[in-house]
Amino acid sequence: MTATHTGLPGGVALSHLSVYDWPAADGVCGGTPHMHLACSEAYVVTGGRGAVQTLTASGYEVTPLEAGTVAWFTPGTIHRLVNEGDLRITVLMQNSGLPEAGDAVLTLPPEYLTDPETYTRATVIPADAPEGEQERVARARRDLAMEGFRALREAEGPHALSAFHRAAAALVRPRIAEWRERWRRGAEAAAAATGAQLDALERGESPHLADAVVRSEQPAAHGKFGMCGRLDVYEN
Repeated sequence: MTATHTGLPGGVALSHLSVYDWPAADGVCGGTPHMHLACSEAYVVTGGRGAVQTLTASGYEVTPLEAGTVAWFTPGTIHRLVNEGDLRITVLMQNSGLPEAGDAVLTLPPEYLTDPETYTRATVIPADAPEGEQERVARARRDLAMEGFRALREAEGPHALSAFHRAAAALVRPRIAEWRERWRRGAEAAAAATGAQLDALERGESPHLADAVVRSEQPAAHGKFGMCGRLDVYEN
């Protein structure tokens, strides 16, 4: 029997995002700048308008976002969502939603990136806290990440960005085995199933067609405080 991957196509995951309308120190409304280390991410804009500010080794860019825009970026792209009016996005995430399950490092100032414990104290939002306290923590960590983001933008030469890359990689290193298992169950399994199906079809066989299934799902949680805004999330 040929295996079939029954998760979302390609082992991706998605969430619905309403970008924060909180003004930051620069007067711009939006989310928390951060970077993913092992995952690409895509934005499908479903309403409103805004932009995504990005910083890579190639420099700083601003990509406008409006309904119908699809924008995506690879690991290592520091990104900050800007809300210019009710910006709503469906986020597509590589590796079964790993970007919202650990593969993200906020652009905090260097003194907060020294070890996982220090970083966690500055970034964790207590799940059992009242909503008002969760919002206070989310805004505080956004503002702290903005300090680091501005410093990285203003730095001359690649040294500051390289130092952030090294610090981020050190922070996530203890979780790589966990991430690898998520990848094996998701993207790797999906690719392997396609390979097996192609092999069967090449032999003139099609056992996987008899195992076809249809699945649907509603969000498992609504309005969670995420890095970029309020999230409606699905089980990944």
